[in-house]
Amino acid sequence: MQRNSLDLSGRVAVVIGATSGLGKEIALGLAEHGADVVPGGRRADLLQNTCDEIARLGRRTLYYAVDATHKASLETFRDNVLAALGRVDILVNSAGRTFRKPTIAVDAEEWSSLFETNLTAVLEACQVFFEPLKASGAGRIVNIGSLSSYAAFHEVAAYCASKSAVLSLTRSLACEWAQYNICVNAIAPGVFPTELNQVLLNGSERGREILLRTPMRRFGHPRELVGAAVLLASDAASFITGQSIVVDGGYLASGVNS
Repeated sequence: MQRNSLDLSGRVAVVIGATSGLGKEIALGLAEHGADVVPGGRRADLLQNTCDEIARLGRRTLYYAVDATHKASLETFRDNVLAALGRVDILVNSAGRTFRKPTIAVDAEEWSSLFETNLTAVLEACQVFFEPLKASGAGRIVNIGSLSSYAAFHEVAAYCASKSAVLSLTRSLACEWAQYNICVNAIAPGVFPTELNQVLLNGSERGREILLRTPMRRFGHPRELVGAAVLLASDAASFITGQSIVVDGGYLASGVNS
């Protein structure tokens, strides 16, 4: 009987930034589709909650806190994952943060700090997990981009620049690492209210404008990212690399909606 190409059974996934929001939903979605999943994050209580939910799905996991902005922490995290689970086949980079501020007022420290989380941590996680992904023979990297990888959003220039760079990094790594059968892709979520951005969206003029520009006339639900993540993590994506799947309710395709 032919194997379901979307079945992740026997695979080990590491999801950086899985303590809450979109990263947590992706981690749980990968587990629901058969993968053993190790969530990565700094917040101990939330990390434990994610591990508990993965375990309740009958999958193996590991509780080990990691600071994705420190390469040494990522290296120790990798070593512990390999010691406990023996391999890594899938890496999801979901950690990120944002702030809203007129660009003229953004100082160098704010800019650098955001890039450290949103871009440099992605690069270093990919570097740290390269050898296990290569050893897998079918490694998968899924980076989380944004609509702002493609379009400007008012007064979040640092975030937009960092997410544009994530998309560029994804393409570069895809080309370099194809020879090792590592597929590197991205998901660009539309607007999904999370603890990261809900202050900017709920009941605001900004939120109303986004809904006006979105043909589906609603924000996304975090579970709606799982399908794209499972696809890109699976055997079904064996010839997909350097791509970004936009999950946005039609926002980027939109012209006049009324």
